[in-house]
Amino acid sequence: MAITVVRPVESHRPAWEALYAGYAAFYAVAQTPDMRARVWSWIHDPGETVECFLAVAADGAPIGLAHFREFARPLAASRGGYLDDLFVDPSARGSGAADALFAALGDEARRRGWSVIRWITADDNYRARSLYDKVATRTPWVTYDLSP
Repeated sequence: MAITVVRPVESHRPAWEALYAGYAAFYAVAQTPDMRARVWSWIHDPGETVECFLAVAADGAPIGLAHFREFARPLAASRGGYLDDLFVDPSARGSGAADALFAALGDEARRRGWSVIRWITADDNYRARSLYDKVATRTPWVTYDLSP
């Protein structure tokens, strides 16, 4: 399957919404249309940090998404990219969409001079982790959330 990676445009919104809703459902996160509308607006606002790549099949249908943003790395005195969300439609898994999204992220990182692309995943997300283990190095860090 021929996959291209593009920045989303307005005509992609229904497919992006379906993909993002699928991502939220996978992680059992309650998500509303208003929440998706907010994220969509962030993606298209140059004043926001959230960006998006879509993996698009040969027929033009978006089949995967990656949300990412730049972050400062003070200890390394550098900038990195943080991959917030990566999702491929279950019917398109194994198509090369995730590989294409990672390749686009790598190209973006080199273009911007990022020193790392970082992300987290659920410990039991075995299928995704099998890919992640091929494209990146697992770290020994433990993640914490502090609720304000």
